[in-house]
Amino acid sequence: MSTAPDRRARTGLRRIYEHNERLIIGAGSVITFLIVWEAAYRFAWVNPTFISAPSQVFLAGIKTFASADFHTDVQTSALEFIIGYVMAIGIGVPLGLLTGSSKRISYLVSPFIHILNIVPRITLLPVIIIWFGIGIWSKVLVVFLGALIPILISTYAGVKTSEERFMKVARSFNASPSRTFITIVLPGTVPFIFTGMKYGTGRALLGVIVGELYAATAGIGYFIAAAGNSLETDKMLVGVTVVVAVGLIALEILNRVEKRFDRWRPVVESEN
Repeated sequence: MSTAPDRRARTGLRRIYEHNERLIIGAGSVITFLIVWEAAYRFAWVNPTFISAPSQVFLAGIKTFASADFHTDVQTSALEFIIGYVMAIGIGVPLGLLTGSSKRISYLVSPFIHILNIVPRITLLPVIIIWFGIGIWSKVLVVFLGALIPILISTYAGVKTSEERFMKVARSFNASPSRTFITIVLPGTVPFIFTGMKYGTGRALLGVIVGELYAATAGIGYFIAAAGNSLETDKMLVGVTVVVAVGLIALEILNRVEKRFDRWRPVVESEN
């Protein structure tokens, strides 16, 4: 028979697991993937020329991070990402709010939004490079265009899907349009804004890498391209790992910031 201390220990472990279930399952899946990957390399299940191993990537990472050139690459890509992404937020959010709130502005801006949404930004790279050269500003523009559209469209959708019941209440109390916007539309749009920002993060990172792969003299994309051209798979995966890490960190920051706006959201009680 199990004793009381044993039952308490199992209960405590169960609570720890339930509290950290997401982290435990996620970490377990990643560790399993790395073990299988390492085994595939060690037992030559695939051609070692075309794949490295986690252990080799780790060792290459130690050497790479000790290089001053790699620090320059990281700083260059970070600057391009931050400037372009912040510009996309600074323009995309207000413009999305305006287009969602005004039919005339929507009619004016919608054709350009649809064009930029349909046309892959990568196809504009040659023109952007011709206009802005191979310095950071061409990559900043690619990042900006990549992040702008999802942020703008998501914000616009948030404004258009505002709870009609709350809008009717505001109108019944003769609330001014500005008051209605601040107290109902904007709080209800916050989740959509953050959704667009999260999606825009991936598009922004893609813009950095693609822009640097196409034409650059520094940056993570340039580092990845150089390593790939010389068949240094482990170094190339170090660059990919850095990009993934930056993306995950950016998403976690956005998730934490979004939670601070939970109190803004209107509470809708279920109807019995």
